[in-house]
Amino acid sequence: MNDKQRVAHYAAQQIDSGMLIGLGTGSTANCFIDALVERQQNEALDCQYVASSIVTLQYARQAGLKLVGIETLAYLDLYVDGADEVAPDLSLLKGRGSDLVREKLLAQNSREFWVLIDPSKKVNHIGEKFPVAVEVMPFAVSLVQNSLSHLNIAAVLRKQGDGLHVTSHGCLVLDCQFNNDAPVSIDLQLNAVPGVVEHGIFLLPQTRVFCGEDQTVREMLR
Repeated sequence: MNDKQRVAHYAAQQIDSGMLIGLGTGSTANCFIDALVERQQNEALDCQYVASSIVTLQYARQAGLKLVGIETLAYLDLYVDGADEVAPDLSLLKGRGSDLVREKLLAQNSREFWVLIDPSKKVNHIGEKFPVAVEVMPFAVSLVQNSLSHLNIAAVLRKQGDGLHVTSHGCLVLDCQFNNDAPVSIDLQLNAVPGVVEHGIFLLPQTRVFCGEDQTVREMLR
């Protein structure tokens, strides 16, 4: 069992029947789903789940989990996902998979947000390894880039193959570089730009990070 599988298995053991749980997107989230399915089969774990993306919805449905639509929700007990970067203050960077709107909506409206990582995701500051993903309405891309340039923020359209990367909501993604700015500052700057739909900085007080490392799992609270 590798670190990713270990932390996913650990988190799944903390789940109680009757909970309403949001499922993130990516390989770590898939490991968590696999661990939930094992408990459902072996221990009759009975929960309801909502997916953060079409990819996760299909994976969870094929695994036999009980899914509900996001449009039916008023709250969640828990949202569980991975992260691209985690800083010492537990601010997060997400967005390589570009399902930011659903991910942040579910995380924001959960009583707890659990983030499952391995040591490779730890950084000294947000933006150390990856640019900050900014989801933008297609017609607003040039205007948003111009607005960001006035803030001395370099923003490059994310490409995919011979074209542009399109999110599950039909938006485009700008990958933005920051000069070691504080996450709160980045959050405020991006939220103030018209045309920005969502961005990859997550600053939620209910965040709990689980890190699989050296054959064990360490918990960190924001």
